Amino acid sequence: MDVKAHWENVYTTKKLSEVSWYQPAPQTSLGFIAELGIHKNAAIIDVGGGDSLLADHLLKLGYEDLTVLDISNEAITRAKKRLGKDADKITWVVSDILEFSSDKKYDCWHDRATFHFLTTSKQVKAYLEIAEKHIEEKGKMVIGTFSTTGPEKCSGLPVKQYSEQTLSSILKKWFDKIKCITTDHITPTHKIQHFLFCSFKKINPQ
Repeated sequence: MDVKAHWENVYTTKKLSEVSWYQPAPQTSLGFIAELGIHKNAAIIDVGGGDSLLADHLLKLGYEDLTVLDISNEAITRAKKRLGKDADKITWVVSDILEFSSDKKYDCWHDRATFHFLTTSKQVKAYLEIAEKHIEEKGKMVIGTFSTTGPEKCSGLPVKQYSEQTLSSILKKWFDKIKCITTDHITPTHKIQHFLFCSFKKINPQ
């Protein structure tokens, strides 16, 4: 399956308020970033950010070094159009996360949209190697993924569900768990999706 073509089609045929992951105010993500004490000049990347409103809210809060990565060019184009002149304050990257490479490192890696679509151990390993490479020493990671009672598919694609224990175990080679919570997301069609959100701290080699 052509994953990029799938997501280009989604963002071409559906409005922002029609996609299941739409959040007018991403309070859980904002809460985690605040609790982690991420400074306003810290480098933050939103993986799979698409045209979500997290970047808009972070800009309004005064964060100065934001990167949004998404596989869909259409999603990025829509986000830029919505933000207008403020779009110039953000670095936009169109890439499959499994092909992402940059000289830049980030103080905070946020992902509410991508990780649960990685359904094989090979994909998960590749993702974590890329994350580890691009996160600063003492950097933080926030991952929002479907919980064990969450949906088995999203946007027509299979997803992987996680418990606090399984997610922490998969990340433990490079990241120490800080905090996990479960939360309910209500979709635009009023369905409830069960999420697991966890924060992690990068383990630095001795």
